[in-house]
Amino acid sequence: MTRSSNPQHQPERGWARQEAREAAALIERALLEDLPAGDLTTDSLFGDRLEASSGSAGRSGLGIVARCVARQAGCFCGSPIAEALFEKVDRGVEVSVRVPEGGMVSGGEVLLELSGPAAVILRVERVLLNFLQRLCGISSWTARWVAELDGLDAILLDTRKTTPGWRRLEKYAVRMGGGTNHRFDLSDAIMLKDNHSWILRKVGESSLGDWLATLRKGSPEAFLQVEVDSREEFIEALDVDAENRIDSILLDNFSTDELAWAVEERRSRAGCRLLLEASGGIHLENVRRIAETGVERISVGALTHSAPALDVSLELSEVFELEQGK
Repeated sequence: MTRSSNPQHQPERGWARQEAREAAALIERALLEDLPAGDLTTDSLFGDRLEASSGSAGRSGLGIVARCVARQAGCFCGSPIAEALFEKVDRGVEVSVRVPEGGMVSGGEVLLELSGPAAVILRVERVLLNFLQRLCGISSWTARWVAELDGLDAILLDTRKTTPGWRRLEKYAVRMGGGTNHRFDLSDAIMLKDNHSWILRKVGESSLGDWLATLRKGSPEAFLQVEVDSREEFIEALDVDAENRIDSILLDNFSTDELAWAVEERRSRAGCRLLLEASGGIHLENVRRIAETGVERISVGALTHSAPALDVSLELSEVFELEQGK
């Protein structure tokens, strides 16, 4: 890995191999969770098992046109997982995307149109909507935060506070909403946090410079970030960075006055190139004021752990007879 100005691997903005792999695993689990022994209602009314029952064979040949509709304004995210879902369960379902990924939508706007066997679409309706409402919720929530930073240079970062098993997809949704991904995992970058420092000081190792030398020896090319929660710790980190050992300092729960002070203190150090990141105590009402202090980065766990779901529904618009063999 090459050291850069970013404390994370920033993948391509779109759907990549890692997202596809995680989506496939989640789809498998979701189908098993919701259809452990089939759909008792749909299978009885429209399923293939009726081919052999008297007087009902024709109903398994019904097709429908259905639309996924946003019932509130937001930012769309999730067409790749919708396509992957129907690729898994039945390639006979046509998925037509009506809104581009990351596109803003109004309440009542059609996101996707589905056309295919009624039984297939009805069986996976809830699985599909669960994926869409979660991903659209995160992208929409992120877009609201990003809008607060309009015209300013600071970028909005997510964190590792994600749903277990969903990290790639949730971070993908953050990107679709205009946010930036922080590190994906503990192998992605070095972050010296308060708990690391506390343990080292308790055992008598109090030199930040020595800690950083050890970290650099183990991973010389990794991005290195140090978390501080006081002015004294910040000054200590700046002093150590005279040798350009640190790439970024994370300012944990600093007030806006303290953030502005930190920006000025860094500016006073000739040749200091490290980035400043604000984290902790950040919400929609103060994120713009935080950005106006001059920090380059703002990390917000709420982008993923507190995003409200976007209300998405499935509306049927047409029923038709399937062609022979479909």
